[in-house]
Amino acid sequence: MNDSQQPSSDEQRMPRGLVRYRTRNGVATITLDNAPANAYSHDMMRDLDEAVLAARFDPEVHVIVLTGAGEKIFCAGADIRMLERADPTWKYYFCLHANETLSRLEQTPKLVIAAINGTCVGGGLEVALAADLRVAKKGPFKFGLPEVALGVLPGTGGTQRLGRVLSKSKAIRLMASGELFDVDRAVALGIVDEAFDAENFAAQAQAFAESFCPPGKSASAVGRIKRAVQTGAELPLEYGLAFERELQAELFNGPDAREGLAAYVEKRKPQFGR
Repeated sequence: MNDSQQPSSDEQRMPRGLVRYRTRNGVATITLDNAPANAYSHDMMRDLDEAVLAARFDPEVHVIVLTGAGEKIFCAGADIRMLERADPTWKYYFCLHANETLSRLEQTPKLVIAAINGTCVGGGLEVALAADLRVAKKGPFKFGLPEVALGVLPGTGGTQRLGRVLSKSKAIRLMASGELFDVDRAVALGIVDEAFDAENFAAQAQAFAESFCPPGKSASAVGRIKRAVQTGAELPLEYGLAFERELQAELFNGPDAREGLAAYVEKRKPQFGR
């Protein structure tokens, strides 16, 4: 574990100790921390839920980064031993709560970036798919949704989100085969937006996140772009366009639009408010 992955003095642990939370320069970093594979349990999902809410309601946070502790695994999915011991009813409600947590992450009106710092399979990839953008560390790491080998489907949003990122046929093939693939293929498929060098990966992810923050970018515009895309994708086009106009009207009435338009006319870089 390098220094970028060591818990820092400005971090706090969520109540159950399975998620770390830190804010810096407008970015909230949420770290899944359950050695050795950062597998998630009901307790981790509860910690993640609280961390997302903390970032959601912090006016100083503009971007959320989700990553894993350590150097080799972002998240290997759900704790299989936990699921094997549980009865079917408990398993159902566990999946329901996990889906609610990831939907909260997906719907929060702040940009969410998954900084995938290692292997990202099963439920780990499902967690990453709930982010708006995904960057990954270059290296011998695996991606995929191999749940079919366990006799189940990717039940934490995988069938729905992968089918929206890829074409339906590609998503079905990847899930039905349970194929694992490398970082380069994840980028080629469009599952990962960009791969960063392994050296100083955490710092690169932080810098990438800060590029979407004030004063260079309007946090209110970025948040509304996310809302327009997330909500509009589920609406007929005419209703999506109407929703877009409503969000645009909100922006026109706010300080960031005034600053951005004035900066353009005055031929200077905008300085959006924090």
